[in-house]
Amino acid sequence: MEKSHSNLQLIRRFAPYFKKYKGVLLLDLFCASLTTLCELVLPLIVRYITNMGMNDLEGLTVQIILSLGAVYMALRVVDVLANYYMANIGHMMGARIETDMRKDLFAHLQDLSYSFYDNTKIGQIMARITSDLFDVTEFAHHCPEEYFIAALKIAVSFAILAQTDLLLTLIIFAILPVMIVCSMMFNTRMRRAFKKSRNQIGELNAQVEDSLLGVRVVKSFANEEVEEKKFEEGNSGFLNIKKEMYRYMAGFQSTTRLFDGIMYITVVVVGALFMIRGKITPADLVAYLLYVTMLLTAIRRIVEFTEQFQRGMTGIERFIEIMDVPVEVDDAPDAEVLPPVKGDIYFENVSFEYEEGKGRVLSNISLHVEPGENVALVGPSGSGKTTICNLIPRFYDVSAGRILIDGWDIKDVTIQSLRSQIGMVQQDVYLFSGTVYENIEYGRPGAGKEEIVEAARMAGAHDFIVGLENGYDTYVGERGVKLSGGQKQRISIARVFLKNPPILILDEATSALDTESERLVQASLEKLAKGRTTFTIAHRLSTIRNASVILVLTSEGIVEQGTHGELMEKKGVYYELNK
Repeated sequence: MEKSHSNLQLIRRFAPYFKKYKGVLLLDLFCASLTTLCELVLPLIVRYITNMGMNDLEGLTVQIILSLGAVYMALRVVDVLANYYMANIGHMMGARIETDMRKDLFAHLQDLSYSFYDNTKIGQIMARITSDLFDVTEFAHHCPEEYFIAALKIAVSFAILAQTDLLLTLIIFAILPVMIVCSMMFNTRMRRAFKKSRNQIGELNAQVEDSLLGVRVVKSFANEEVEEKKFEEGNSGFLNIKKEMYRYMAGFQSTTRLFDGIMYITVVVVGALFMIRGKITPADLVAYLLYVTMLLTAIRRIVEFTEQFQRGMTGIERFIEIMDVPVEVDDAPDAEVLPPVKGDIYFENVSFEYEEGKGRVLSNISLHVEPGENVALVGPSGSGKTTICNLIPRFYDVSAGRILIDGWDIKDVTIQSLRSQIGMVQQDVYLFSGTVYENIEYGRPGAGKEEIVEAARMAGAHDFIVGLENGYDTYVGERGVKLSGGQKQRISIARVFLKNPPILILDEATSALDTESERLVQASLEKLAKGRTTFTIAHRLSTIRNASVILVLTSEGIVEQGTHGELMEKKGVYYELNK
């Protein structure tokens, strides 16, 4: 996912986000030009008054002075109003762009397949969707504004000063390219340091998330010091990156301060020499100093903005890195909506490997499951049981062969219409941070309360739910931590009852439960599976004796299939597993 982009490439990718706010941006830049105009006029007024004072003091009347003051104050009022727009509406434009980018990033993350999440830390993703994009707000607002103002000041200042004395103007402005080249050298290094800083923040997030989510394991092993040491290593690494980053920033700022001094002394020394020779007047020299001061102020603002610029560019780069991750499992251009199905499923010479060249998990699997059949998958770990079930809803795409549901190739239908007809109950139950009611409703958002209560009854969960402190409105805690394993599992079953899919996948749904909870959950699962095409991955073989057909998988594929009685009579692999 790591890839280096030039600033120009990043700006080209980022620029389309301004399209929606083109009017706001243009008005913001117009306001920026008004604030710049006010600054540019002041040296001209000072120059005029100085010239009049030295050459025609009698002609410098009170009326002229008050008129010039009134003009400047009128411009200052315009400046205040323009600056208010820039600070308010301009900043909101940046915030809206950040919001749009976060929306696009989250939507893209929803489309990415399991394989992306298999190889990416959630803490890194969280850093990219939150802190990285925070910096984009300031960047989106200030980047066009600051560079526009600087360019305007440089261009207008050059035009005004060149009219006074072209040679002195060229001498002063010849220093700028040298200053820019030196600054660019530090900029490149700062950019690398900022990116390393962002990556390290992601690593810290991932480490903290891992430690806090596993806090019960940490405490059970009394390993608080181990976790603190791991965190200290990551935190110290972050500090070292900060040291590098601020070293480059200090070099950058010191270089610009050096050139500040060079430009000032150039104006004073060269300007004074020109004044002695009569090439410029004292008033012209004062104007030069004022314009150089204004130029250096603009450059200082660019220098101060450089840190924000690099943060923004780093945030945009890390945003682009995820947006460029291809969606491996997506709807075909001509995908159709899968109509309501009966659950006739056919695997036709299906092969699968997680990464090309890393070895196949499944090879030439052919399997036909009739509507309403309960198929149990058994076998050692790594034999492909879970993989077969993950291929049906297209969490991964087959490497070869095809899967048909009611005669439809699952690659020819929309993912939403496919997955809406498949329900899953897994060993590792995930409950969202919310209420019991909200977690059941997740099976069919918008379902009525009566439907949700009925789904809970069908799952055998209603009685314990009403016994909770707040019934269906009880807060379950993060990942359902306030409920027992059996309670969480029955809520997840109620969620599938509410969804009411024709195809059901049970992935070792009772293997982590105690005997009593397993009995209750197993009864709920048998009720849930009735009349549905069901795939059951079994750890405890006693739970699948009544399956329509049992498939025994090994590294060689499906080596046995039949009912429990038939397989026991064969005294093969299944028989050995039951010993």
